[in-house]
Amino acid sequence: MYRYYAMLFEMKAQLLDIFRRRHACHRFDPGRDIPRDDLEFILEAGRLSPSSFGLEQWKFIVLTSPQDKLALQAACFQQPQVGTASCDVVILAKLADMHPDSPYVQRLLIREYPGEQLAGALANYRGFHAATDVAAWSVTQCHIAAANMMTAAAGIGIDSCAIGGFKADEVARLLDLEPGRYAVALVLALGYCTEAAGEKLRLPLSELVEYR
Repeated sequence: MYRYYAMLFEMKAQLLDIFRRRHACHRFDPGRDIPRDDLEFILEAGRLSPSSFGLEQWKFIVLTSPQDKLALQAACFQQPQVGTASCDVVILAKLADMHPDSPYVQRLLIREYPGEQLAGALANYRGFHAATDVAAWSVTQCHIAAANMMTAAAGIGIDSCAIGGFKADEVARLLDLEPGRYAVALVLALGYCTEAAGEKLRLPLSELVEYR
């Protein structure tokens, strides 16, 4: 039992260390590429993320060519981390596939709610879909995947920067997205930072948490 609690203590310390080390990198080393297996590890962390109704609202587009990264940088208000990153992951939020009658929703709801559960789950989802800003909801789900990917990257010594400032129409044009099928949720730049991380500054829990 002692070994079990010691292991938990160590695991908690390791996780907090990863969160403390993770920072927004503003300039990457363009000469260092992320190994393919490390990139797939990060993408797998995104794939395994939780999602509302289990609908996995995300799609990941990985850009690695210098030309594509520079074009994306232009669409992101010329933020240098986009162009210098080893790769940029454009996270797309599914829109059309979120319709209750889409084959995608039907397939995933059957998986999440098998047998007699399906009818009630589908009725519940129809009501939710009709009352919800679907695009905003789908984008927020993608942010969950992005957070897990950044934490996974930090855990294996890879830096990241979440880019929320972009011209969505230009990014969509660059990726040749079908209108109405996806919304651009976030750009995640990944690579190796050229500058040391500064002190991590956060408000204390006492200012953020209220127990009731």
